[in-house]
Amino acid sequence: MKALKKASILMLAAGIVLGCSLLSGGCGMKSEKRIVRIAHSQSETHPEHLGLLKFKEYIEENLGDKYEVQIYPNELLGGQTKVIELAQTGAIDFVLVGTPNLENFADVYEVFSMPYLFTSEEAYHSVMNDVDYMQQVYRSTDEAGFQVLTWYNAGTRSFYSKTPVHTPDDLKGLKMRVQQSPASVNMCNAFGAAASPMSFGEVYTAIQQGVIDGAENNELALTNNKHGEVAKYYAYNKHQMVPDVLVGNLKFLQGLSEEDYLIFQEAALISTEEELIEWEKQIEEAKETAENDMGVEFIDVDVQLFKDKVANVQNDMLTENESIRDLYDHIQEINETYLDASEKSEASKEEK
Repeated sequence: MKALKKASILMLAAGIVLGCSLLSGGCGMKSEKRIVRIAHSQSETHPEHLGLLKFKEYIEENLGDKYEVQIYPNELLGGQTKVIELAQTGAIDFVLVGTPNLENFADVYEVFSMPYLFTSEEAYHSVMNDVDYMQQVYRSTDEAGFQVLTWYNAGTRSFYSKTPVHTPDDLKGLKMRVQQSPASVNMCNAFGAAASPMSFGEVYTAIQQGVIDGAENNELALTNNKHGEVAKYYAYNKHQMVPDVLVGNLKFLQGLSEEDYLIFQEAALISTEEELIEWEKQIEEAKETAENDMGVEFIDVDVQLFKDKVANVQNDMLTENESIRDLYDHIQEINETYLDASEKSEASKEEK
């Protein structure tokens, strides 16, 4: 990826190391091997876990005399809210979480919960791979005691349920799990469903027992997390592209020497490259498995009907949270570059 440049890594390192003496009393590490713990919610076969294995491999290849990296998948150390708290205190060093979980710590992250924020996956990737720009976003949680190192692709989110959804009207009265984010709750309610925020690890049982009627996520949730066993309809309304992010305890990061920090940052970017490759491979396999082996029906819908339902959600978010404006405008500039001629013409008509 062109944006993942050494120069960007050096800039990030300079910002991190600058605060070492202020917050950690120096950047030196003890001579004994340090256990580095990472927690996440996915299984051992998920692209994100495979990306983290690359992170571990790179750290131990280059700094194996100092660090041993241990990865805890499947919410072994708790749900995403819990592990963020553990990362804040330094009980664990890194967590992989969705950006909605960071909204309470930095308002700017709310923008990623905005429905139909990106016009395409290409635009989404272009924004997230712009390391120079994203580093200012990543530093917004410094006061909370942690900082994002890199992003992972979590695909395009759509609704899946026990009954088919063809239009927003089919969502009326359905209890749908959403991420624990006010913006996601407002979005789901605007579609006409009843939003039910809950931990990702609770979704399978909640659908199975009828506590909820469905959820919204990418196709991998159907197979990797077996949600296709209990929800047989997947509607491609494509309402969000919400990244997951690798978050590090700030005190730990600022306690690294500049050389060690560079290795950790390089490892993070390498892990993203691996995750992106695995994601593309596994998403196609997930569709085939869900349809052919699990009996899931994939439904192509008129996406514009869903967009119209949540237009006010976008406007309200921009009005109520000024912190997202700069990033939102930046994303719109990137979106514009990926619109083809027909889309630009249609957008021009809508503005008139």
